[in-house]
Amino acid sequence: MSGALTITLLGTGSPLPDPMRAGPATLVAGPTSRLLVDAGRGVVMRLAAAGVVPMMLDGILLTHLHSDHINALNDVITTAWVMSSEPREIAIWGPVGTNEVVNGIHQMLSEDYRYRMGHHADLNEIPRLRVTEVRGGDEFRAGDLHIRVGDTDHRPVEPSVAYRVTDDDVSVVVAGDGVPCTSLDELLVGAHAYVQTVVREDLVRLVPVPRFQDILDYHSTVVQAAETAARAGVQTLVLTHYVPAPAPGSYEEWRALASSFEGDIVLGDDLTAVTVTAVK
Repeated sequence: MSGALTITLLGTGSPLPDPMRAGPATLVAGPTSRLLVDAGRGVVMRLAAAGVVPMMLDGILLTHLHSDHINALNDVITTAWVMSSEPREIAIWGPVGTNEVVNGIHQMLSEDYRYRMGHHADLNEIPRLRVTEVRGGDEFRAGDLHIRVGDTDHRPVEPSVAYRVTDDDVSVVVAGDGVPCTSLDELLVGAHAYVQTVVREDLVRLVPVPRFQDILDYHSTVVQAAETAARAGVQTLVLTHYVPAPAPGSYEEWRALASSFEGDIVLGDDLTAVTVTAVK
């Protein structure tokens, strides 16, 4: 058996508004199945640019419930609902608390639901959402892909999780926010690629604002992400959700900070994509 997974960085931005970078979101696609990991601002537009519309997704995976990772979830839900020719279930997996968030989205959109169902005879029910709250060690399938959940350390954000997505014998781990921890190391063993949100510690420390400095408490630095990837022996390290956003022409500076990792290092603008296979 042999598989292949394509990772597309739909949004590489952060809570800081950036006209060139959408909010955190990653598409993981196998030959027949597609998963959206997190749903930051602008994700539906980035999905469209990648040739995917929301009803083509086999599931939505949320790493944690910080607003910058979920603030376009309502757009994914409503777009899939109004664009589908017949009722279609939208599957959402996320940490404990996801049910409450989705119920809040239903409440926020209740008037929109009423307007649309009153106008379109073929829209006779609100979006069908199947929400499953997950914990480290859980396993499930979405489309043709197998997913295993691992706990991550993004405290005081608790719980937070990473997902290991597998197609046949190829695995990709999407870790979201957080600092290195044993459970993430365990999830990464034998994986082919590791997607990690990162900060530039050297640049963050130049900004004398306590709230900005605080992000160093619970986000992996580029150096830490490289060390985690090296410990796991993955083939490819994919960096995303950059804080601060890389200045034009500075990607090699970021790459140099990850020099402890000897495999392939991928970083770039929104819609950067890499395909991972078992053969290298």
